[in-house]
Amino acid sequence: MPEHELAPPDGGGPVSAVSARGLTRVYEVPGRRDVWVTALDGVDLDLPTGSFTAVVGASGSGKSTLLHTMAGLDEPTGGRVSLLGTEITSLAPAERAAFRCRNVGFVFQDYNLIASLTAAENVSMPSRLAGHPLGGGQAVAALEAVGLAGRADLKPHQLSGGERQRVAIARVMATRPRIVFADEPTGALDLNAGQVVLDWLRRLAERGTTVVMVTHDVEAAARADAVAVMGGGHLLAWSDSHDAARIAELVHSTRVPARTPAQAPAPGR
Repeated sequence: MPEHELAPPDGGGPVSAVSARGLTRVYEVPGRRDVWVTALDGVDLDLPTGSFTAVVGASGSGKSTLLHTMAGLDEPTGGRVSLLGTEITSLAPAERAAFRCRNVGFVFQDYNLIASLTAAENVSMPSRLAGHPLGGGQAVAALEAVGLAGRADLKPHQLSGGERQRVAIARVMATRPRIVFADEPTGALDLNAGQVVLDWLRRLAERGTTVVMVTHDVEAAARADAVAVMGGGHLLAWSDSHDAARIAELVHSTRVPARTPAQAPAPGR
């Protein structure tokens, strides 16, 4: 079967770790109350437990909107998302936040570390907020696992970009989430630091965590189990290739023209 026709990965049994049906997101253009842009247009997917999926596509393809909507950080205009068998799109905002706190970890390009806290305190914060504070030494152990045991007492401004991203990985490891969403996790890093981060995302998946990574970097995408290609708000193709050049060709072959904002009535919720 030609690669661009590959079906999405098997959902891993009766309950997928991440599932979306008819996922749609429409945004109002700032300053134009009658003009709307469709960022997601009826996306369906199922990701099995313990899988590592990279989502790629040109700028404006909808890949980051897909991640944020699946993670419950952005509310879809239509469709539904289920994580670990729970339909999070039907939850109230407070319930959705509590679910994320218990089950989901995040790694972002800008690290999302609290500037006033040390590395160890940043690692401990999500567990504390969830009402399950880490035991003595757990934060330091997580930092040691990513090679930062000697940096536990330093604040983010005292760390390099690669070290800050490893603190973010240690934070995820310490909270042991069942799903990790990573948005351009290597985008601000040099090649060596980026490879370290990808190694750790790979290890998380090997330990049973479901990892979903949005990236513009085809070399990073090649480290994943499967690659989903977005374009024009649609999920256009799947690939299991680990060849960066092949993935780049696939992205190019599925590139669609940027959507022009259209005048339309406000979308219903």
